[in-house]
Amino acid sequence: VKTSLCIPMQAHGEIVGLFYVTSFGEDLSQTKRQTAQRISEQISLTTSNLELQETLREQSTKDPLTGLFNRRYFEDTFEREVARAERSEEPLSLLVLDIDHFKRYNDTMGHDTGDVLLSHFAKILLGKTRKEDVAVRYGGEEFVFLMTRANTKLAEKRAKEISKAVKEMDITHKQESIGNVTVSIGVASYPEHGKTLADLLHVADKALYKAK
Repeated sequence: VKTSLCIPMQAHGEIVGLFYVTSFGEDLSQTKRQTAQRISEQISLTTSNLELQETLREQSTKDPLTGLFNRRYFEDTFEREVARAERSEEPLSLLVLDIDHFKRYNDTMGHDTGDVLLSHFAKILLGKTRKEDVAVRYGGEEFVFLMTRANTKLAEKRAKEISKAVKEMDITHKQESIGNVTVSIGVASYPEHGKTLADLLHVADKALYKAK
């Protein structure tokens, strides 16, 4: 004899799964059914809490508009990666990126158009990331791209690829073309241009403004 029991797993008003119990050789008594119900409720609550924790963790490390990592996450990650680079004696490179004339898009087309542009630009960055890279919205229209195990030559190559991809973007919002978009990029590498975040950002910023 085979008896089965299927219990919807609910927590905070949402179904998070199904709890399925099968008994072979004897019927499921009322006591066993009640026990299964309690187990289902406990698992449901635990699962829901884990999902909530993951959501909160992601919200604390990612920019909600672009889905890129935020400044706080980047600064913590940089300290960890530069320590790893020092131990392994491997290079590490930093790209600082700034969308050219971004204020003009906001002023002439509206902030919602500016948000669309930022989202499309973020997709370009994500498309150019290796598994070990970190793409960051540093603030406003400024972005940072951290490349581990990458020297200046490789970083400059990636910068050219990103610049080309941005120029090829074709963004239409509310049936109106945003027009040509360009980005200025500065590159700095560890340990060639410095050993601290402040040093590398300073060098990359200088290179960025020179590119503009």
